Amino acid sequence: MTSIALRSLRKEYGNQVAIPDLDLDIGEGEFFTLLGPSGCGKTTLLRMIAGFNSIESGTISFDGVVINDRSPSARNIGMVFQSYALFPHMSAGKNVGFGLQTRNVNRAESERRVAEALEAVHMAHLKDRLPGAMSGGQQQRIALARALVIQPAVLLMDEPLSNLDAKLRVEMRETIREAQREAGITTVYVTHDQEEAMAVSDRIAVMNLGVVQQVGSPEDIYRFPANRFVAEFIGKTNLLERELRRQDGKAMLDLGDGVTVDVTAMVAPDAAGRVQVSVRPEAVEVAETGLVAELIDETFLGSHSQVRVLLGSGETIEFLQFARRAARWERGEKIRLRLDTDMLTFFDAASGVSIMRGAAA
Repeated sequence: MTSIALRSLRKEYGNQVAIPDLDLDIGEGEFFTLLGPSGCGKTTLLRMIAGFNSIESGTISFDGVVINDRSPSARNIGMVFQSYALFPHMSAGKNVGFGLQTRNVNRAESERRVAEALEAVHMAHLKDRLPGAMSGGQQQRIALARALVIQPAVLLMDEPLSNLDAKLRVEMRETIREAQREAGITTVYVTHDQEEAMAVSDRIAVMNLGVVQQVGSPEDIYRFPANRFVAEFIGKTNLLERELRRQDGKAMLDLGDGVTVDVTAMVAPDAAGRVQVSVRPEAVEVAETGLVAELIDETFLGSHSQVRVLLGSGETIEFLQFARRAARWERGEKIRLRLDTDMLTFFDAASGVSIMRGAAA
């Protein structure tokens, strides 16, 4: 297994700086995801690791050895593209075995490894089928098997599921994670899909404008976002702006409608003033007392309803309602909401940086 170290990486396209100065460490056998909106630099970074993009400055190391000057073919990487990139005139088996052929692996060994790779992605039964006679999901499985069969030091995947429908994406991400765990290959995965990233990753790097905003486990990034951008990009959240006051050594937050909560244990000791409060939908529940809210709409989604309400402050909140009721709420109906204060996250209103206790400076 291979570790990856990126140090002071910079990438420019003419006068445009795509990645200004980036440092990352990816552990041996880790499934590491680069997550962010379109144009944030994640694919550019992946192509730099692969050797397809030049580097203005900085270093890329595999197991402590700098590989900047190595060609893509000399880096021992497997690559899975968004477009599959299969040879249309070759069967599934021959597509998978192509990389072994170029590496002069003998026939018996090649046949064994192709069979194992096809089995790993549950495609052994389609070994002789041409890509044109396969579904998108089947073609992507063949592309994954082709990348795995060469036993690369590093597996790179660029938006591999974006061309598939929702159901196939869920199925394929399970296949990818299972195959990666079985092979134990260090994997760098690029996606803009937050749910996909959280489902497959050991760790995630959230990127914006070529800068890494936060690195951590899916749970840590969701629960303890480093800044407002991460909070809004990872999953859904409601942002409320409030005043955080210090009173008798405590940090008190007035949410409105007579609801004041003690958040001393949650925020930094010196936190005070205007703050933004991130309220995840699951942190909201209907209660007998609490914030007064007026129903805007309720969307039935089968297992639950998505509810949008208007607070007296003029702010909107979205939350999920799982309880079965005899009838839906009517537009304009008044309800009360309780916020689970243990699930709230706080940011400085001006900078957008987390002011949670223990947050990185």
